[in-house]
Amino acid sequence: MPKKIKTVLVMDAKTIERALIRIAHEIVEKNKGAENMAVIGIKNRGEYLAQRVASLIEKIEGVQIPVGLMDITLYRDDIQTKLEQPLVQKTEIPFDVRDRVIILVDDVLFTGRTIRAALDQIIDFGRPRCIQLAVLVDRGHRELPIRADYVGKNIPTAKSERVKVKIKEVDGEDSVSIVKH
Repeated sequence: MPKKIKTVLVMDAKTIERALIRIAHEIVEKNKGAENMAVIGIKNRGEYLAQRVASLIEKIEGVQIPVGLMDITLYRDDIQTKLEQPLVQKTEIPFDVRDRVIILVDDVLFTGRTIRAALDQIIDFGRPRCIQLAVLVDRGHRELPIRADYVGKNIPTAKSERVKVKIKEVDGEDSVSIVKH
């Protein structure tokens, strides 16, 4: 008999909205404003979360925050072993990263390898003043010494579980669920 898959909703649309509002306020507070700041989202869902965070910071501070997006596929450390034919998407960073405060945004922080790849890619564009990490979900199980500066929700998981993030721009709804096998 096949194993039953159980899905547990841990964040709904309202919870996600509140988490992003809190993250935006924490970013502004930690940086004493939004001067010389830019936001970069990691494709796919991180790019939409980045746009939302930048919009919220703009509402708080009254300044427009430049937003970029990046595809880290070619910077992955498992590109030779895991991906047979990688689908490389566009990276768009339409501003100079040098001497800026960069807020890197992703949906889920897990092993830290995606973030390591993103850091490598940002540095190839120049040397920012600093890079801070904002994630909607931190699920633990780090393999690298990476931590988020801003976290929407810490969700302890088993390695066998999956965290499924749905974003309305991609999936038609906002939610975060744990999929248990």
